[in-house]
Amino acid sequence: MAELKPLKSGYYIWTYLPSQPAAAIFAILFIVSSLAHVWFLVQRRTWFCIVLTIGCIMEALGFAIRIQCYNNTDKLMPYIIQNLFILLAPILFAATIYMTLSRVIRSVPDGESCSMITPRKLTRVFVTGDILSLLIQGNSTPLTIIANGKYAKYSNYVVMLGLLLQLVMFAIFGITAMVFHKRYSRRSSLASNGLWRKQIHMLYAVSILIMIRSVYRMIEYSTGTTGYVMTHEWFLYVFDATLMWIVTIVFLIYYPSQLSAKMADPDDSEYISLDPRKP
Repeated sequence: MAELKPLKSGYYIWTYLPSQPAAAIFAILFIVSSLAHVWFLVQRRTWFCIVLTIGCIMEALGFAIRIQCYNNTDKLMPYIIQNLFILLAPILFAATIYMTLSRVIRSVPDGESCSMITPRKLTRVFVTGDILSLLIQGNSTPLTIIANGKYAKYSNYVVMLGLLLQLVMFAIFGITAMVFHKRYSRRSSLASNGLWRKQIHMLYAVSILIMIRSVYRMIEYSTGTTGYVMTHEWFLYVFDATLMWIVTIVFLIYYPSQLSAKMADPDDSEYISLDPRKP
């Protein structure tokens, strides 16, 4: 029977025995969603969604490695790898959300005039923020594990900074999306419903899920390794794994394949419009 073991230094990196059944369930769920996203990616040629697909694969690998951690609580590398994959994958989901909004704006007639940020700048600004968040969290997470005392505390603060940056970027993104939604909806020439509106609503839904997850992670790191959140595994599965899997499924249901065609010119034969007035 497995037991909680410390590293050779005597330091416990785990505060509980990780559940194998829970990790196995989510490894399978994310494998299924990964395969589905790979299929959609290839069949519909939505290459900008490759980032989301990589995020799905990272989640699947993270939970698969977590299964092995049950019998290896005294091993450092499996812990670090699974923690990094599960922590960083949602940043890739967020990048896809930003790119999807950019394509929604470009895919409707006069969409750019209704946006407070041009689609080109929107992608650059938010994806750059995402990369910054990824670098901050990716470089600091291992330090929260291997560092001791005040250094571990400082490392937690740096990870929280990365999570805070992600939340701030999402808040600005939400304002940008709502401004576009409101302005474009006011156009009297447009019908009340359309594919563009469904895509916007989808982006709202998945953004809220990722924000809830980011708040949970901030609370987790702010309370430290001895805090209630970090010492109870169910928080991870309720506020991270479940929410992120739902994000991957919502993207499958409302897959933005209509946004992958050339969008520069509405008169172009390859242009696919999300304007409900046009076929």
